[in-house]
Amino acid sequence: MKAALTIAGSDSSGGAGIQADIKTMTMHGVYAMSAVTALTAQNTVGVRAILESSPEFLRQQIDAVYEDIFPDAVKIGMTASARLIRAISECLRRHRATQIVVDPVMLSTSGHALLKQDAVETLKNELFPLASVITPNIPEAEALSGLPIQGKNDRIAAARQLSDAYGCAVLLKGGHGADDADDLLYANGNFLWFQGKRINNPNTHGTGCTFSAAIAANLANGLPLAASIERAKGYLSGALSAMLDLGHGSGPMNHAFRITKP
Repeated sequence: MKAALTIAGSDSSGGAGIQADIKTMTMHGVYAMSAVTALTAQNTVGVRAILESSPEFLRQQIDAVYEDIFPDAVKIGMTASARLIRAISECLRRHRATQIVVDPVMLSTSGHALLKQDAVETLKNELFPLASVITPNIPEAEALSGLPIQGKNDRIAAARQLSDAYGCAVLLKGGHGADDADDLLYANGNFLWFQGKRINNPNTHGTGCTFSAAIAANLANGLPLAASIERAKGYLSGALSAMLDLGHGSGPMNHAFRITKP
């Protein structure tokens, strides 16, 4: 059985973060492990509080995983602060980690900041060069590249800039686009569009976490990057199309939509 590690924050309401990642990886037939960067007190309405792990404790978690069950892929989500980013980078370099998917989580679905402003440059310089692929949405890509994004040509320009600067593939997600839900992969000087149908579901809590975790799970299972993205996009569409409706805000998806009740 293949194994994958999620390095991310905990979501007490279960819709995003490591909880979403573990559900997603399990649904892809992958053994899921986790290293928690931060505890969050949150629900579908918003984030109430964040308690960061110490860098030393985060290192201990990652080392404990790699020294026993070596992950076939890694997903990195909420990193919280520069000091935790440096701890993650040091561990992954030391263990020669491969198949790394970095989701540059900067805001929660409810709009709460999940990454300190002074940590953005550290994220770009420490983790992006290690990544097989990074998965920013449109607002994140604008913040990371410094380029405004309106149409598809702007998406290509931003993805190219990030890929050329940090030597990694870039999957620029289109869910925040006004007209479509198409995603753009820019890798090795080439770009590829993944067509997506916009699903009329207001419950989108944890979509970014779920998508990146599904990509990592598919990579762990031995699929190439483009196929991993294609399958992950299909899984995300299925979870959204299940129309789970929980909570008073932007609710979670049904990660287990493929499981029928006995």
